[in-house]
Amino acid sequence: MARVVLKNLTKKFGKVVAVKNLSLEAKDRSFLVLLGPSGCGKTTILRCIAGLETPDEGEIYIGDKLVNDLPPRDRDVAMVFQSYALYPHMTAFENIAFPLKMRGVPKDEIKRRVKEVAELLKISHLLDRKPKQLSGGEAQRVALGRAIVREPKVFLMDEPLSNLDAKLRVYMRAELKRLQQHLKITTIYVTHDQIEAMTMADEVAVLSQGVLQQLATPDELYNHPKNLFVAGFIGSPPMNFITASLKAKKEKLFLVAENFELELTEDLANILKGKEGLEVVIGIRPEDLKFVNKSEGKIHGKVFMQEPLGSEVIVDIKVNDELIKVKERPDFRLEVGKDVWLTFDYNKLHLFDKKTGKAII
Repeated sequence: MARVVLKNLTKKFGKVVAVKNLSLEAKDRSFLVLLGPSGCGKTTILRCIAGLETPDEGEIYIGDKLVNDLPPRDRDVAMVFQSYALYPHMTAFENIAFPLKMRGVPKDEIKRRVKEVAELLKISHLLDRKPKQLSGGEAQRVALGRAIVREPKVFLMDEPLSNLDAKLRVYMRAELKRLQQHLKITTIYVTHDQIEAMTMADEVAVLSQGVLQQLATPDELYNHPKNLFVAGFIGSPPMNFITASLKAKKEKLFLVAENFELELTEDLANILKGKEGLEVVIGIRPEDLKFVNKSEGKIHGKVFMQEPLGSEVIVDIKVNDELIKVKERPDFRLEVGKDVWLTFDYNKLHLFDKKTGKAII
């Protein structure tokens, strides 16, 4: 097994900087997810690790070995592509066996290892079929089998679940995590789906425009995002943002927005002391907002729309020109246009510097 370390990695395509000065580590036997929107550099990073792209700057280590100048075949990594990339003229057995055959592994050994992998993936009954005879989930398992049979130091997976239907994706998320824990092989997994990232990863690297925004556990990302980008990208629905400023009144500190002001607790005021006049963005998760009576309310708005989702309902509240989302129980209903008041736990409050986007609390 092996850890993967990237040091100051930069990759350009002409004038476009796909990856900028990236340093991160996938720990030995861990499951690291590279998460971000399309075009943020995730797949480029994976291809650089695999040796399919050459970085312009920086170093790539697999184990303790610098691999920048090694060809892909000598890096001891196995890549699973979004399209599965199975050979259409070969059976599932032949597809899985192919990397072993290319390495000159004896036939008896190939047969034994393919059989073991097929049993692990529960595809023994599919080994005589060709790719066109397989469903999407079955084809994905064959592609995984081809990667596993090599017994590599590192798995690289580029959105392997994106071509599956929603139900199968949920099932395969659990299967992939189980497999990784069973095989104990360092895995780097690319996705734009934050639910995949949060449910599968030991650590998540959030990327934007080729720059690492935060590397942390799923819980840390959710509860302590480092900046506005991470806070808005993680969570479904995403965090609510309200523009405000810090103002001092009669030796007390307030968050003043367009149509409401919040007096800060003594603890928060001490943390923010000396920042009076700062333009900020208040962040509150939809599940941390509660409907209350007018006398208890901190934020006033009007019901704009309701989104029933079966297990919950999302209530959209218009606060001036900003829309705030609130998670409620599935049977909760309010009349559109109704005046409502909201409150929240100050311990759940996030605050960001409007200019830099960085978290203050």
